[in-house]
Amino acid sequence: MLTTLYWFTQDLRLDDNPALTRAAQSDALLCVFCVDQRWFNPHRYHISSMGHHRWHFLQQSLDDLSAALTTLNQHLYVEFGYPEQQLIGLIAKHKINRLVCSRQFGSDERKVLRFLAERFPKLQIEEIDSTTLFDQQQLPVTPAQLLTGFTSYRKQAEQLPVPAPAQAPMSLPRPVLRAVPAHQQPDWIPASYRRPAVSQTKNSIAAMGGGEAAGKQHLHDYFSGTLPSSYKETRNELDGWTNSSKLSPWLNQGCLSVRRGAQTLRTYEQKHGSNESTQWLFFELLWREYYQWLALAQGDTLYTLKGLSDKPQHGCLHPERYQKWCHGNTPWPLVNACMRQLKETGYLSNRGRQIAASCFIHELAMDWRYGAAWFEHQLIDYDVAVNWGNWQYIAGVGVDPRGGRHFDIDKQTALYDPQGAYIARWAPDAPELALDSVDAADWPIS
Repeated sequence: MLTTLYWFTQDLRLDDNPALTRAAQSDALLCVFCVDQRWFNPHRYHISSMGHHRWHFLQQSLDDLSAALTTLNQHLYVEFGYPEQQLIGLIAKHKINRLVCSRQFGSDERKVLRFLAERFPKLQIEEIDSTTLFDQQQLPVTPAQLLTGFTSYRKQAEQLPVPAPAQAPMSLPRPVLRAVPAHQQPDWIPASYRRPAVSQTKNSIAAMGGGEAAGKQHLHDYFSGTLPSSYKETRNELDGWTNSSKLSPWLNQGCLSVRRGAQTLRTYEQKHGSNESTQWLFFELLWREYYQWLALAQGDTLYTLKGLSDKPQHGCLHPERYQKWCHGNTPWPLVNACMRQLKETGYLSNRGRQIAASCFIHELAMDWRYGAAWFEHQLIDYDVAVNWGNWQYIAGVGVDPRGGRHFDIDKQTALYDPQGAYIARWAPDAPELALDSVDAADWPIS
């Protein structure tokens, strides 16, 4: 008898989920999601991976998935602790002989799979491409070629046919567990995380909520009008619900299939016509795709100071500057507005992310990894490959052929907030003009 454990990760949906389809080819099925205790513990960057915005979105997504599985006579078993330990216990207890999951791109998740393979040599472990546009065997370039940059990858990848999305399964194998015990959130999840997210305005990700149902609704809403036809003109705006697609939270948590998104885009183009904006939307999906495969090729170098660079990198953590940047109290009003919006809502426009990251790296002269870790903590749409890959790009230790990006903050303010509306909304108070209050010897600066 084939008994399969399906490890849900960044694929919290039933629609177009090839990994779930593969797992369903068994006699009995155990559906598991692991809440990793490490997410809530401050790590080497002095901040936890999981902030309260991300946590609430994830909780909503798990609730939605659990309800959907129940309609198919299945259950979602949520484990709290360390994934490798929890999975070992379940595999041994329920005599699991196969584990299926979506392909993992983060090195920590890949270590869990290697650990399980060593612990259970006879366990079948299958990784399925469920979170990307293309299957790994479709890739037109080698891992070594991925490290040379995006352009060569894009020119070949944009010619590839995107596999058609599959419908959600109509049935699933019998559950290994007939009833799922109710889990109380453990003490290591901060009590403050049990309160609702701060920002609940009508047009916001928090108001839409996590989960497959919300993601599919938002996909429908975005493509039901003509917004995609003007995406390229509005995508760099700093604020506003309609200036970009806002699909990333559901895509990156796996509540929404990227192939379903691409199919919806093509259907839109057939009805309204293709233009630079719709082409740019697909271009953005290719960038996301590229970062996934690049992270797989990079491994642990995704988190090292010099990244892909062969040059020594300099950077420190200046505690006062770090705190001012995180909470939006720098001498630059535009950066303050970006960081306060991020902290309050868990979201920031792509342009805002670039400006804030550039300031952290170049104006504040700090180790880019601490900035990347703060974004990881805050962003509802956090994705390990996209976040850390983009920070490497800005820092000049990634795949940017120009060796990094330094944004002129005054110029960015003039271009993207000429009337000061964005600053007035998010950081209306006068900025602190002094960057530091102490000198290198820790003496107060008068």
